Amino acid sequence: MKKKSNILILFGGGKTEHEVSRVSADYLNTVIGNVQEFNPILVEISKDGVWLSNDRPCSLVGKVLKTPTEQPYIDYIIPCFHGYPGETGDIQGLFENHQIPYFGQNAEASVICFNKVLTKLFLDHMGVKNTPWMSVHKNIEIDESKIRSFFKEHQSDVFIKAASQGSSVGCFHVTDEFKLIDKINEAFKFSDHVLIEKSIKGRELEISVFEFGDKVMASLPGEIKCSGDFYDYKEKYSDKSTTSTDIIAKDISKETMEEMKDIAKKVFTFFGLRHLSRVDFFLTEKEVLLNEINTFPGMTPISMFPKMLEKELETQNYNFSDYITAIIKKTLNKEGSND
Repeated sequence: MKKKSNILILFGGGKTEHEVSRVSADYLNTVIGNVQEFNPILVEISKDGVWLSNDRPCSLVGKVLKTPTEQPYIDYIIPCFHGYPGETGDIQGLFENHQIPYFGQNAEASVICFNKVLTKLFLDHMGVKNTPWMSVHKNIEIDESKIRSFFKEHQSDVFIKAASQGSSVGCFHVTDEFKLIDKINEAFKFSDHVLIEKSIKGRELEISVFEFGDKVMASLPGEIKCSGDFYDYKEKYSDKSTTSTDIIAKDISKETMEEMKDIAKKVFTFFGLRHLSRVDFFLTEKEVLLNEINTFPGMTPISMFPKMLEKELETQNYNFSDYITAIIKKTLNKEGSND
């Protein structure tokens, strides 16, 4: 009988999205556990940075996971983090150092996409339309007149966002000029760079972009219908969320859908992404605007990414398990051929 491949599912981290990471890891553990050739191993990184296997300290030494009860050889890693240290690019260097193949983005792509200011600069360079913006830095004196001018130019309605955060953490909707500086200072608690964006009145659409076989594929856009002020952390993950979703958005022309898919795939390639991403858009009456790129989208039971992916693959009789299994096997087979 062929030996199973040990798949380390690493989750947690010390920032705001620790618990969401746990839910996503549980989902992936279930998916991987149903694949005969794989043996999933769950390890949590505590908020204090301690690696835990079954609530007991463990460590990765080379390609071996040393735990109090066993020392399995690790064939592949799935870093299941929303925010630090996975989406920020911090942990990928460890995997590279240990020469263990892993799922998701490399460090460079993670760093660029996690910083909203860097992402905006790249999008502008590409000529991809995105929301009007400006930025400020914690250690550079703020030009308040410039900020107020931007605010008034855009109908006194902006979002202030910590540049290096996910799940709308450190994000504030501001319509009062006298709250601008206070909210910028609040955002500085989460990130040294702060983005100030025009508030867009439009539909919030998302596309799952992923690799399957030798192709980069993009789903049809799904839609977030938020009943609140904006799609914040509570609306995304609370059991009491009143936000609804359509896996395939309604009443959008075929031409607009294809335009969005083309942009999403172009961005995926330009930013050097691999395996997966979720590309978010605003659709107004006049245009399509790219909102942001998520390099490790949520994998919770209510998350859009796996649902949109499965909808795209169902015509070929494939599902999410087929997708992630194919990526892992392709990598392991390649690794094996190099031995």
